[in-house]
Amino acid sequence: MDAVTYPDEKVIDFINDNFIPLRVVFDSEPYASKFNVKWTPTIITLDSEGREHYRTLGFLSPEDFIPSLYLAIGKSSFDAEKLDTALSYFDNLLTKYPDSEFTPEGIYLQGVSRYKSTQNPVPLKEAYEELNKKYPGSEWTKRAYPYRLIQ
Repeated sequence: MDAVTYPDEKVIDFINDNFIPLRVVFDSEPYASKFNVKWTPTIITLDSEGREHYRTLGFLSPEDFIPSLYLAIGKSSFDAEKLDTALSYFDNLLTKYPDSEFTPEGIYLQGVSRYKSTQNPVPLKEAYEELNKKYPGSEWTKRAYPYRLIQ
């Protein structure tokens, strides 16, 4: 990632605008043990209390890395019950990177966030329908499968 992804201007700008980055060598203690890091690159998104919200393992191109970061921020916001912020990041992911491998999870979590913010189950069914149409083989389509029954 040092040769391709991290030097990319879009990646630099996105990280600088959205994160406080910290780089730790994968076998550096106590962090390797504390965060169960076994290989590099392991990208972990933590909140201000040091709780993990998202993790990726292995090389990601700039075109894949930024969508993974949108998902990471969305998940962190979702976990903190900041649903409006989560929805904003999921919407950006889906709009800017509709073909990303991270998009199906974003659709799923967008539906769940909309449900949680309204208590209306229709967004869950809509998420399943979109996943089934665009990503029928995705694990997220399988996870949303029960939502097809919502009336």
